[in-house]
Amino acid sequence: MRRRLVMSDTTLLGLVQHLTGAERYWFGDTVAGTPRYADASIGMTVAEDQPAERVIADYRTTIGDSDVYVRAAGDLDFRTAQSVNEEPRTLRWALAHMTCETTRHADILRGLIDGVTGH
Repeated sequence: MRRRLVMSDTTLLGLVQHLTGAERYWFGDTVAGTPRYADASIGMTVAEDQPAERVIADYRTTIGDSDVYVRAAGDLDFRTAQSVNEEPRTLRWALAHMTCETTRHADILRGLIDGVTGH
């Protein structure tokens, strides 16, 4: 999980950590307006003393938090609490953005592991 597969510091575990920060930022801050997530870390480098189980548990907890924010919004046309590039966005946009973010990174790593991309 900590093995680098690309020239950057990206690893499978680093991707999980990155997506944890991205979920916090996009759903916690942007959608819900929770200020504590405005500066969520999206780094891919996982500290050596950080157990993989903890990184994965944090991601699972954050996904649960994101689910709460999405349900609270109640409608895909819900306008986010924070603008993106000075433009209001919808919950639909935020969901599509996070889906693309997740799949783009995962597809790169998966392709390096099994040689298949985009499927």
